[in-house]
Amino acid sequence: MALKRYPIGIQGFESLRNAGFYYVDKTQYIYQLATTSKVYFLSRPRRFGKSLLMSTLEAYFQGKRELFAGLAIEGLEKEWREFPVLHIDFNAKNYQDTDSLYNIIKRYLEKYESVYGNEKQNESIEERFVYIIEAAHKQTGLPVVILIDEYDKPLLATIDDEELQQQYRNILKAFYGVLKTMDNHIRFALLTGVSKFSHVSIFSDLNNLQDISMLDDYADICGITEQELRDNFQDDIEEMARRNDTSPEEMAAKLQEMYDGYHFSKNSPGIYNPFSLLNAFSAKELGSYWFATGTPTYLVQLMKQHDFDIRELEGTEAAADEIMNVESMSDNPVPVLYQSGYLTIKGYDPEFGIYTLGLPNKEVKRGLLNFLLPHYSGIKNESPTFAVASFVKDARNGRVDSFVNRLKSFLATIPNEQIVNYELHYENVIFILTSLAGLYVKTEYRTGTGRIDMVIQTDKYYYIIEFKLNGTAEEAIAQINRKDYALPFAMDNRKIYKIGIQFSKETRNIDRWIVEE
Repeated sequence: MALKRYPIGIQGFESLRNAGFYYVDKTQYIYQLATTSKVYFLSRPRRFGKSLLMSTLEAYFQGKRELFAGLAIEGLEKEWREFPVLHIDFNAKNYQDTDSLYNIIKRYLEKYESVYGNEKQNESIEERFVYIIEAAHKQTGLPVVILIDEYDKPLLATIDDEELQQQYRNILKAFYGVLKTMDNHIRFALLTGVSKFSHVSIFSDLNNLQDISMLDDYADICGITEQELRDNFQDDIEEMARRNDTSPEEMAAKLQEMYDGYHFSKNSPGIYNPFSLLNAFSAKELGSYWFATGTPTYLVQLMKQHDFDIRELEGTEAAADEIMNVESMSDNPVPVLYQSGYLTIKGYDPEFGIYTLGLPNKEVKRGLLNFLLPHYSGIKNESPTFAVASFVKDARNGRVDSFVNRLKSFLATIPNEQIVNYELHYENVIFILTSLAGLYVKTEYRTGTGRIDMVIQTDKYYYIIEFKLNGTAEEAIAQINRKDYALPFAMDNRKIYKIGIQFSKETRNIDRWIVEE
């Protein structure tokens, strides 16, 4: 079987087509965008195909018809005119100061000034941009196409530096504002990014901009649907199944569990992460490909700074304007988690316009929790995977003292860290740990007589755990017994361990514990 050439890391449509890399046809959306409106914004997580989309639009508006042979748009477009295209990409740059931003903008301005004239090269960047657009329109007789890729990269890079971000906002406000004043000279414009920063005037001043990020009509403009997977990659699934000694049906189910699950609108089909899916087909094995390309350090800072309850990663609710608008340092990490791809839409309540969010798939869940564990716990000298494996083995084999001692090592907090809400901090650590362990875990388990702090279930055992921050281990056990927390599990054949855990604010860890069978 001739295997496909997967376009991993290939962001240029022309090079992709000329070199024979496989392309999942999205060109019907190119035509839909070009013929429906004029100025758009699209938010998608990183590594989701935004840059390839921009490159495809560039080739289309440059009239490179030969690149689209055999694709959907070939039967839709009749004219194929060559428009002047200004394509600016903010992705490949480290933003450390104002010069970093100015330099990348100036580099693109100089590129297009060499084509359309540099009479304004000593003026401000926005004046130079205006001149280029006017000159391109005048010289070609056709309005200009403007493509701005990863418009928000400078803002995301400085999310923890309010002073520098304010400077960036002022620069970008003036630069992007040109799109409004030059409307008569623009044929088409698209800005892509991860987040929608409400302080950048493009979203408040540019009243003709259409945000398609959460529209059903464009839900799968990036990424791969289940139907596209079956239509384009059935042979790849079969080959991967053969290599891993399993059936195509089982392999398809594993791929879905690992990489499917994104939803970008209220009626969105399930979307596979294209970067992870193509990497899996290329390597012929499942892996954490997307998560390995970037570590969300700033997300951890946001979550810890605002005492975010990690249990809310599943089932948190928000309105559309909440999850699509981001301030420089939001009090709520949920919008950044959603727009960055760590949360996705799981449900929608049309009566109140409320979205339910959750982790999209196994790759994201495992990757994010593995990344969070060392930041919340005392795990420093061993990998989270090894530490969790040891914890699981203790729990599965009923080694209670070893189990709690290992729990104690997880709860050793980062030295000199200021923790405001100790109980939430401990609960977050245990939630991360047990979720990674793949155990059944429910915090604040409700019974008819009270609420259990945590229940952990394995094949042979139940662990009923009560925590006391301002009390004793004896009081924790007494509460378990007094409120009959073990009663819901009494008919089960598994052995029940009741564990009372006493915390100390001074040591920031477990002081004592008592175990009853």
